Amino acid sequence: MMGGGVAGGSGSGHTYRLRVYYEDTDAGGVVYHANYLRFAERARTEALRGAGAPHAEMASQAGLFFMVRRVKVDYAAPARLDDSLLVVTEPRRIGGATVDLVQRVMRQDGTGGETLLASLEIGLACVRIADGRPARIPPRWQAALALLAGSGATA
Repeated sequence: MMGGGVAGGSGSGHTYRLRVYYEDTDAGGVVYHANYLRFAERARTEALRGAGAPHAEMASQAGLFFMVRRVKVDYAAPARLDDSLLVVTEPRRIGGATVDLVQRVMRQDGTGGETLLASLEIGLACVRIADGRPARIPPRWQAALALLAGSGATA
């Protein structure tokens, strides 16, 4: 599995760091396209955890979870074995029961520069665990998302 760490988390999105391992690559030696979705999922989870509102607590305390309802991925350049990557997560629109985010996957070079590898537009819906029906995002998670968004998201 990929290694990761957490950084960032106030006002301008959240940054999740990870390393590309052999298991993340395809037969051509580049990161398999579907793994960018895994990277993005982990980054979203860590973003909420870093903002003080973990997914697990939303499930256990409110009986709710976020479900992906839409994904658009644009691939710009390949990631390769042992690359150091950053995934930046920024909520763009926070509704009563939905959240739209932008996530960017970037490669870090040895001098601190970054190359955009993929950009993702993610639509999430808050749903009840019991029946899968839409539900309002609880205030604690609304606040955490707003913190991550800074001034870029709209309510």
